[in-house]
Formats: sequence, C-alpha cells, structure tokens
Amino acid sequence: MHRGAHTFKNLPLVLAIAISLLGTRSVSQTSLSDVHVDSRDVHASTPAIKSSSPQKEIITPLKVDVDLVLVPVTVTDDSHRIVLGLDKENFQVFENKQSQPLQTFSRTDMPISIGLIFDTSGSMSTKIDRAREAVTAFLKTANPQDEFFVITFADTPTGLVDFTTSTEEVQNKLLFATPRGMTSLLDAIYLGVSKLRQAQYSKKALLIISDGGDNHSRYTERDVKNIVKESDVMIYGIGVYDRYFRTEEERLGPGLLSDISELTGGRSFSLDNLNDLPDVASKIGVELRNQYVLGYRPTKAARDGKWHKIKVKLLAPKGLPPLQVYARQGYYARTE
Repeated sequence: MHRGAHTFKNLPLVLAIAISLLGTRSVSQTSLSDVHVDSRDVHASTPAIKSSSPQKEIITPLKVDVDLVLVPVTVTDDSHRIVLGLDKENFQVFENKQSQPLQTFSRTDMPISIGLIFDTSGSMSTKIDRAREAVTAFLKTANPQDEFFVITFADTPTGLVDFTTSTEEVQNKLLFATPRGMTSLLDAIYLGVSKLRQAQYSKKALLIISDGGDNHSRYTERDVKNIVKESDVMIYGIGVYDRYFRTEEERLGPGLLSDISELTGGRSFSLDNLNDLPDVASKIGVELRNQYVLGYRPTKAARDGKWHKIKVKLLAPKGLPPLQVYARQGYYARTE
C-alpha cells in the first residue's frame, strides 16, 4: 500500500514524500540516533576473498581524522517518508555524551561510490528477474558522477563489475548472473566493505539484495560487524523472504541484515511481496540523495585509536509527527 502525503499548514518545514516504504510490508528494521563518520584514505589497498584459500584476509582498521567529523543523517516521519527542510538549528550532536558545536551543515547531492551486493544463490532462481529490475530502478536515481561495482555471491563472492560510471555495464553484466549454490552473504559484505577502500568519493554505500541468511561464509557475523564499525560505509539491505523458513540460517536472515545495516546508519527492509522489490530499491536511492551532512571538530580531540560514540538529537519544529533519525554509532580515532 502506498501512502499519500501529509500536509502541515503554517509550518516552516516541508515533509518531502521522497520515500513511502510500502506500508507495513516494507518496514525498516531499526531507528538509530547515532551517526556516520565520513573521512579516510580512499586509495588503501583492498584484499580479495579467494575461494581457494581457507585463510581469512586481515584488514587494518580504518581510522578517521579527528580534525573534522562529517555526519550524514537521514530523517523520516512515522510513515517512512524523508523529511526535508530542516536547518542547522534542528540538530544537536554529542560525542561521548558531550555536546559538539556544528561547524558545517549541508544537504548537497554529492557523488557516491556504491557497491551492489547481489545474491545469486540457488534459492534466487524464481526471484532473480525482479532483483535485476530492482538494480535498474536503483540506478535510475543515480547521480551521473556516481561510480558502482557489483559483487555477486553464492558459494563464494565474485567480483562481477569493477568500479564504473556506466549503469548500462552493470545491468548488462547482471543479465548473465545464474542462480546456483549456497549463500556466502557475510563474505560478500566483507569483500564489499573492503573494496570501498578504493573508492573515489568520500561518501560510500553498499546495497545488498538477498533472499536468505548466510550458510556458506568463512567470515563470521562478528568479523563483519567489526569491519563495518571500522569503516565509513552506509549499508542498505533488501530481503525478499519466503513465508516459511526452511533452515535456521534463513530464519535468522532478516535479523542479520538488520543488525549489520543499523551499525552504519543505513536501513534494512524485509519484503513478503516480490513485486515490491524495485520500488523499495528506487526509494533507497532517493534516500541516499536526501541526507543532511553535519560537520564538527571535537572539543576534546584525541588521537587515541579508541571508539568515539556519537549521537544526534533532533530538535524538530512543533506540530510535526514523530520523526526518526538514522545514523552511525561512532568512529575510531587515529593514533597518529
């Protein structure tokens, strides 16, 4: 069910109906109020996951520069629609529970480096056409300067498309993706986060399209959550699940995508209607284009290599419905 716009008279704020996530069937799994940190060396090397080796690749944790912390934030109303028109005065940022004065504030549609993590396991055989349509719908929201790569995953993750600005190349390569095998979801996410170390742009995101939980990865959920916390990548997940889960891994699939996404300030959506998949993918693309970016310099800057927890408080104008803030939990400071 698609919900229409709400109109609020005599208010300085406009609620933009950029996202209305399909009523009760496309429900975000989380509503965090912690924020994303966006700063790092984008030319670091990226290890690859190799199916022939039983050893895990070790990645050096990413450390952000504490001189300026950038915080992308998404705000939605209780019907999952994006809220636009908020100003700098409507946000308050805390680091380790201490209020931080905002140095910068913007709503610019900046280019993004995006990894598409696409499930080609055997259970996707009846869903892959709609999944391809979802990618096409997502790409239609892209900025012409955006860059993309594609990782497909079944028994192992495979790099299908390297960084490209050609949406046609992405779509054409996916036409040859054939469903077979098991589901190495965690390995694919780990590889995607690692690949984004080579990204051209400071704003980075992964979009995961899958229909089940992990049942064939070498990396653990803990491994993936650690690298996600140490990165500056926003993760969005779309899960198309059967009504009855055949295995324990499938039953845990929605929670797995939700837990990983919420660490990054992204969101996860569980669908029970395959036809909704392209619409949700399109609306995630729109959401990425309509985020506030808050910037501050920590009042107690420390190059201590420690986790610095961040929280954003929303000071919304009176008369609005309840609002949700989606953002990352914090960042690791550099040690030098």
